[in-house]
Amino acid sequence: MKVTQSSKWSNLLVLLCVSVPSFMINLDSNIVAVSLTSISSSLHADFTAIEWVISAYTLTFAALVLPAGTLADRFGRKRVLLLGLLTFTIASLVCGAAPNATVLNIARAVQGVGAALQLSAALAILSFEFRGPARAKAFAFWGTVIGIAITMGPIAGGLITQELGWQWAFYLNLPVGVAMFVLTALFVTESRDPAAVNVDVLGVATFAASLVFLTIALISGNHEGWSSYKIVIELAAAVIFFAAFILVETRQERPMLDLSFFEKQTYIGANIAGLAYAVTLLTMLTYLPLLFQSELALTPQEAGLYMLPIAVPMFAVPRLVSKYLSHRVSGRTLITMGLTLSAIGLFLLSISAQQALYSALLPGMLVVGISAGFLNGETAKVAMSVIPPERAGMAAGVGGTIRFAGIVIGFAGLGAILFETVSNKFGEFLGRVLDSSQIFAVQGIVVGKGAPAEWNVPPNVATGIVGAGYSMVFLTASILALAASAATWALIKSADTMPHIHAPMGSEVLPIVD
Repeated sequence: MKVTQSSKWSNLLVLLCVSVPSFMINLDSNIVAVSLTSISSSLHADFTAIEWVISAYTLTFAALVLPAGTLADRFGRKRVLLLGLLTFTIASLVCGAAPNATVLNIARAVQGVGAALQLSAALAILSFEFRGPARAKAFAFWGTVIGIAITMGPIAGGLITQELGWQWAFYLNLPVGVAMFVLTALFVTESRDPAAVNVDVLGVATFAASLVFLTIALISGNHEGWSSYKIVIELAAAVIFFAAFILVETRQERPMLDLSFFEKQTYIGANIAGLAYAVTLLTMLTYLPLLFQSELALTPQEAGLYMLPIAVPMFAVPRLVSKYLSHRVSGRTLITMGLTLSAIGLFLLSISAQQALYSALLPGMLVVGISAGFLNGETAKVAMSVIPPERAGMAAGVGGTIRFAGIVIGFAGLGAILFETVSNKFGEFLGRVLDSSQIFAVQGIVVGKGAPAEWNVPPNVATGIVGAGYSMVFLTASILALAASAATWALIKSADTMPHIHAPMGSEVLPIVD
């Protein structure tokens, strides 16, 4: 069927309506991190209060992204996207105008609610509106936009905070949110799951409780100690509530999380890839700027600019994959290639981390950026390719939850490895086991504050120790990416992710095998 010029414009507008909200969500989660010092000074807030500027957002987002997908299927994806845009935009206004940290953190929690509604509805609309070869291009476009947002965060955050003030990190969302609300209302077609039933309230409550307890434990574990009474209780509560959630879902006529989809090998493999992508690559977008500031003594804005070797491939590679590869090889091959490249790039970073030279880190960063370009949209596309379109909201919610959980687990797990390695090596240098105050000092050293003068540690030795910690982080992430690559190749079926091309007139559309 011939695609008219008007339908091309309509498709582009739909793409913008689902991609730009996702752009805002990912940009906002990164852009604010650079502004924390200015926020603390402006609002006279202590460290704990400022930590919640990030945590309040991630907690509500984590707890609601899967339920939001169910709401989108039940009440309409366009309607939920509009509600998410409205919630996110109003909360952004309150964040920028917040007179104190308490108001700011409450508004950030509401922002997380809006973000969860937007992401689940946007991915569901994308999956529902685009089919066949057009879906690959649509997800490549979405992946490109997300890649730009993820890598622009540190750069934009440093520039905005320095030139306009931290408030504009939030005010930036206002004109974009209004424009997207209008465009979505005008150009996006409503869709829903016709078989959807009433909202699974008990499932929402148990799932949200499980993720809230897990997230709180993972965020505070490095500070309070993983064996502390409080952390153990929080982790136990997370397990109990998750077990209750699974039990509830098995008894639902139309569950929020349809466990039968996990009987599909391709769906399991795609979600393993999405989890590995978040753990091994998305976490690097925070760890690398920290490395630049602690080893190379760069400012936050400079560190953000030094991320361009990752940002540029994340922008360009999805478009190249869509143009030259997605119609030639299966999604299984593309995901495996991405994870393998990720393992190679992270291994190169692990070798060069102790050299304290940007030129030494550059090859690994380029390979990591290329691998992220392969994975950013492809993991979501493959996962949703084996899910019926009417359940696209649920599938989008699962994907968003897995990606967020991967980021949280990656930060906590790799952070624990970083602190443990650096602490042990400083202990070896000082000839003793570090006490609690010294371990707290190590946390400052890792983010570039330098070793206490009374330790008498030469600067080059401190830099080498920090580099050794990051080297272990990169090596661990490399091993995880390689293991995930093998798992996804074994689980994802080529037949489920086979590309198609348009054959000559009168003939069938033929698949291309690997």
